[in-house]
Amino acid sequence: VYKILEEPCPFVLVYSLVSYFCLCSAFYLPGLAPVSFCEDGKGGDDCQTVIQLFVNRLDSVESVLPYEYDVFDFCKDDKEKRPSENLGQVLFGERIESSPYKFNFKQDVKCKAVCTKNYKKAEQQDKTKLDFLKMGMQLNYQHHWIIDNMPVTWCYDVEDGQKYCNPGFPIGCLVTADGRAKDACVINSEFNKKNTFYIFNHMDIKITYHSGASEGWRGARLVAATLEPKSIKQVDEKNPSCEGGSPMEVPGEFDNDLSIVYTYSVSFEEDNSIKWASRWDYILVSMPHTNIQWFSIMNSLVIVLFLSGMVAMIMLRTLHKDIARYNQVDQEDAQEESGWKQVHGDVFRPPRKGMLLSVFLGQGTQIFIMTFITLFLACLGFLSPANRGALMTCAVVLWVLLGTPAGYVSARLYKTFGGEKWKTNVLLTALLCPGIVFADFFLMNLILWVEGSSAAIPFGTLVAILALWFGISVPLTFIGAYFGFKKAAIEQPVRTNQIPRQIPEQSFFTKPIPGIVMGGILPFGCIFIQLFFILNSIWSHQMYYMFGFLFLVFIILLITCSEATILLCYFHLCAEDYHWWWRSFLTSGFTAVYLFIYAVHYFFSKLQIIGAASTILYFGYTMIMVLIFFLFTGTIGFFACFWFVNKIYSVVKVD
Repeated sequence: VYKILEEPCPFVLVYSLVSYFCLCSAFYLPGLAPVSFCEDGKGGDDCQTVIQLFVNRLDSVESVLPYEYDVFDFCKDDKEKRPSENLGQVLFGERIESSPYKFNFKQDVKCKAVCTKNYKKAEQQDKTKLDFLKMGMQLNYQHHWIIDNMPVTWCYDVEDGQKYCNPGFPIGCLVTADGRAKDACVINSEFNKKNTFYIFNHMDIKITYHSGASEGWRGARLVAATLEPKSIKQVDEKNPSCEGGSPMEVPGEFDNDLSIVYTYSVSFEEDNSIKWASRWDYILVSMPHTNIQWFSIMNSLVIVLFLSGMVAMIMLRTLHKDIARYNQVDQEDAQEESGWKQVHGDVFRPPRKGMLLSVFLGQGTQIFIMTFITLFLACLGFLSPANRGALMTCAVVLWVLLGTPAGYVSARLYKTFGGEKWKTNVLLTALLCPGIVFADFFLMNLILWVEGSSAAIPFGTLVAILALWFGISVPLTFIGAYFGFKKAAIEQPVRTNQIPRQIPEQSFFTKPIPGIVMGGILPFGCIFIQLFFILNSIWSHQMYYMFGFLFLVFIILLITCSEATILLCYFHLCAEDYHWWWRSFLTSGFTAVYLFIYAVHYFFSKLQIIGAASTILYFGYTMIMVLIFFLFTGTIGFFACFWFVNKIYSVVKVD
């Protein structure tokens, strides 16, 4: 069990609630054993001498389209090899491959040339390659290098004397035609020529290791890898010099032939104070969001306490008095009574579109169980950042295997609603929502394929996903539905009248739409800060690791959705509006609409994405997130309200 991060728990008030979750997020089990390195000539089966640097796809905060390393015409490995990728890595578009950067352990290298790229003005192919490279610098595309399964970071000073370690570093930068230095060009005053690109063609790499001599094991383990990108123009390509010199300029207009020499220097440093188990800490500590997270948690807990107090007041005082009065009143007085008891003969009347509601609830149950197990495993550390693609792989596999509860819940509720078209119900449960998600995903993949992006899913993977869906998930859904239809319908505590009761005129706040709109505000208030970090990890390519906080916020979201729906359901029943089936689903499900509004706000205020393709991709993937979140939150609200309504009407005496 390897320790990656300890989230501090400074608040005594909530310590008992969150200590378990803090403990969960303090460990991770990536399934990766440490690799030992030895000096040349001292290696063996248990100790490697050569450090291989791997490269991942390049991405940008100004574009949703990632590209493979080879597309940018950088130096390539003669014997290129790719580590095996799991399903999650393929779905996220990670494309890891070997690079020509190889180092012998503890052998410092000064200014070694890797390759030279020549671009001739007369060659159209060279012009195309150079134009693509300049596009990458203009949109601030970032390298992502990996050594020993650990990101090679670019660490630099930021405000307040703090150091920020970025797991990516730019290809280069641009000084615009009006003399404005963009992105990384601000770090060097020599980057000042108008309409000129400056490519980072030299890397000063420093590898830090922890020696095993003092602890009784052989060799050393790598605990940090940092670099500093530089732009250096080489005068003599055969004898490169990496000290001083003018920066490597790429003119905005391709007027003359151009040669770019890629070089690197590498140094090794021993630091036994850093343990291999905590080697990611220096990256994570540079992203100090803990205080903001605790503010979010405290804010959410205040909302939960407020809602819990309201629900407790209703359950213990109002309902208790109502039930006592309803059970004592005689038949004549009952005719003059008003309130939630008066709709007992209609409250369990089957809803309109009961087929669709049961299908949504089946899918929502599947998503809820999948999310709970995935977050719990992530909280324990099985799905840490060190285990690339594990989170998505786990989610997809769980979703496929959870077809049985989806079919069972959908069939059981549909039978309770009095439905008889069981074949249609099963097919819709198995195909409707997954079909919408897959169609959206397929269209986004077509755009990625047309744009030549590395995030485009290979055809074989799409076939594999379809095979998982139709070969495993659909049959499991049929099995669940079979058992659901075999079971008796859920018995209601009161009988339903044959003639529907007329609903009295409602006030503004008890009308359906205002109630539904208000219902999503409080659950969204609990998650919007956490949502900011999740969107950052997806679209701004920042590392997400705070699964302890996320799991706690997930539990708070469940409680908030349940309590807010129960409150509004009670108020509507008191107003003698008995159409609660769909309203309970939509009340908490409306949180997804606020999620979409926030995603739109995030797009325009936080991102610098340009281009029609990137915009379509952003909103296409956002719609998948919104649909999944809608089904999840709606299901939570429905079952909370279903339990509440059954509970209150089961304790009332009805003649």
